[in-house]
Amino acid sequence: MSEAENTDLLVAEDIYLTSGVHIGTQQKSADMKDFIYKVRQDGLYVLDVKKTDERIRATASFLARVDPKRVLVVSARQYGQRPAREFSKAIGAPAFAGRFVPGTLTNPANPGFIEPDVLVVTDPAADKQALNEALNLGIPIVAMCDANNETRNVDLVIPTNNKGRRALACIYWLLTREVLLAKGKLKDPSDFQMEIEDFEAKL
Repeated sequence: MSEAENTDLLVAEDIYLTSGVHIGTQQKSADMKDFIYKVRQDGLYVLDVKKTDERIRATASFLARVDPKRVLVVSARQYGQRPAREFSKAIGAPAFAGRFVPGTLTNPANPGFIEPDVLVVTDPAADKQALNEALNLGIPIVAMCDANNETRNVDLVIPTNNKGRRALACIYWLLTREVLLAKGKLKDPSDFQMEIEDFEAKL
């Protein structure tokens, strides 16, 4: 890929590729076909990182307009928990990493009750409880979706490998940087001091 093409992405394409952001699953859903670039010899669907990049931009500009205290970040998946927590801490949003307690969004008697304006989920399948509650309340849902995810209940899809440790770290890291830039907390991407490793789940 030439330098000129590379400048269109938020980070060098290499960073997406070495993080495995593009490596999808062996199944694809009809919902995700527009985000699939090709299918590999081994049957894995490959996601289009240009579309991932576009969606990170769109998500960042959307989230930058919402009070961070009203953005709830959820990850039941083990590899998504640290990245979700780091992202939420950096932008000042609450996070729910681990098992999502039913009624967190819908039952005011729940000790952890919270009323977000936006829900961000790491995987619409693994985070189904949170997704369903947000759906009942009509809260916009941003989700990281793999090749096999169904997206009909998702308002903003970020196509990515949502099972890989490095891939989730990369997406949340980039989203953090872009939200902070959009909010004017960073003047330049190079001012962002955190690395992808800072978001990576410990093994």
